[in-house]
Amino acid sequence: MRTTRTTRASSGDGVPERARTRARRWLALLAGAGLVGAGVTGCAGAPAPQPVAAEVSASPYRFLEPGTCSGGERADGRKATVREVSCRSESAVARVLTRHEERRADGPLCPGRTDFVLQLSGGDPGLDEDGDGSVARGYACMRNLEAPHPGDPGQGGGPRTVAGDCVRAIGEGEVRETACAARGAERPEHRVVTTVRERARCPEGTELYVTVGGKRPVGCGVPVRGGGA
Repeated sequence: MRTTRTTRASSGDGVPERARTRARRWLALLAGAGLVGAGVTGCAGAPAPQPVAAEVSASPYRFLEPGTCSGGERADGRKATVREVSCRSESAVARVLTRHEERRADGPLCPGRTDFVLQLSGGDPGLDEDGDGSVARGYACMRNLEAPHPGDPGQGGGPRTVAGDCVRAIGEGEVRETACAARGAERPEHRVVTTVRERARCPEGTELYVTVGGKRPVGCGVPVRGGGA
């Protein structure tokens, strides 16, 4: 779950077994990656979910170009063994939407339909900047080839908060993204109906301003009546 900073305004599944198998494979691969929650206050940025770290070997071409696919079989703590495979392969689980050479903190945001982020690294100790034994080589914004798609609006996951997503309060000035259909303790309190350049452009009925980043950095949150959606 992702946390996002916000400010209050002053006034039956049908998923095929093959999809389930791939989803379980990535759940294992993403174990320990952890989605961070989304916060509420002024209009500060939302911490993004921690990406999975993938070991990359040297090659004459760039690993995981946009449009290529990845597969992986195991996760070791926060490290995952990820391979570039044919998108037609049975082992393919996700497609690269965009690929960036910068560290994620310095690079562009992933597309809104991104399901998860792969932090790519190599193993050249001579280039290790922080002594952790790996060298950052950018990141890839990934979308699962089959459901589930946590990055889709209202699904409660992914590295970004987008129009159609729902949130619930987790503390003073903080909210966390949650599935719009969630019930019980995870039920949503507000839905982001649109994103705009400035608060004054939010529609009537907006009660919460959620910082979502990008060119339209303000999410306009309206109450979810009755819990769930």
